[in-house]
Amino acid sequence: MRILITGGAGFIGSTYVRRLLAGDYPEQAGADVTVLDKLTYAGNRANLAPVADHPRLSFVQGDIADRALVGDLTAGTDLVLHFAAESHVDRSIAGSAEFVTTNVLGTHTLLQAALDNGVTTFVHVSTDEVYGSISEGSWPETDPLEPNSPYSASKASSDLLARAFHRTHGLDVRITRCSNNYGPYQHPEKVIPRFVTNLIDGEPVPLYGEGGNVRDWLHVDDHCRGIALVAGKGRPGEVYNIGGGTELSNRELTERLLEAVGKDWSMVRRVPDRKGHDLRYSVDICKISTELGYTPQVPFDDGLAATVAWYRDHPEWWRPLTAPTATAAG
Repeated sequence: MRILITGGAGFIGSTYVRRLLAGDYPEQAGADVTVLDKLTYAGNRANLAPVADHPRLSFVQGDIADRALVGDLTAGTDLVLHFAAESHVDRSIAGSAEFVTTNVLGTHTLLQAALDNGVTTFVHVSTDEVYGSISEGSWPETDPLEPNSPYSASKASSDLLARAFHRTHGLDVRITRCSNNYGPYQHPEKVIPRFVTNLIDGEPVPLYGEGGNVRDWLHVDDHCRGIALVAGKGRPGEVYNIGGGTELSNRELTERLLEAVGKDWSMVRRVPDRKGHDLRYSVDICKISTELGYTPQVPFDDGLAATVAWYRDHPEWWRPLTAPTATAAG
């Protein structure tokens, strides 16, 4: 089997690559893996350092919107795992053009190349943010897409393109929508690594408003395990939500991070709320659990403690990535 993994030097994609090459996904055992990554600020070759010399891994630096390159890489490919995306909401609010180019046009380029070159299966990795905001209950996969940020709108657009390539052309496309990920190797623009690295350095952390926004937290290992199940046993044309089962307000998350790093609320700075800030996300995971046997396996407290320890032990990885001024997240 030959697998193309886009965005494979990013946080989630690199986790998948490391786990796959370690033999964690039996249905992909022995596969040859090609990583395609543009190496923007969020892509980092250091994320692949543990498997850099693996004989079944090759790395290509390039853009998913490059038709010629993507055409070459999809020729002879059995499975495309499409992780590549611009993903930071704050950045999309400041300027959304890159999000449209990468998330919409780039995804279209990949889908067309997959169709033209007879790719067997295409897994499109998306986000729960495409659903919008939900005050109570949880979204099933059949709920309408009502994105509220330029980021989530660009991801919703890519989801619809993926669905259309299945319905129109018969391409075996499978879509996953995850809740908020956390774990090692996550870029420090995101809330958990931002708060942890700031606190380690004795810097204050920014909290939007009163911190009442609620997110479901999913360890990246559980997310990647869910994606592997969808790639191996999912149904063509279907959407699968992947969640972690731990809902916390941003204030509750901040409390846990302060405790984990041994700091108190004097380190917290209130900042004005984000434009269009969704109040709550929550995905229903009954479908992937019933059909594919998925259950989150990393308890949040254990996963958070291990994540904090990883950042404490690897300052050489995150210090070069730390912005001079913190931005709020979540």
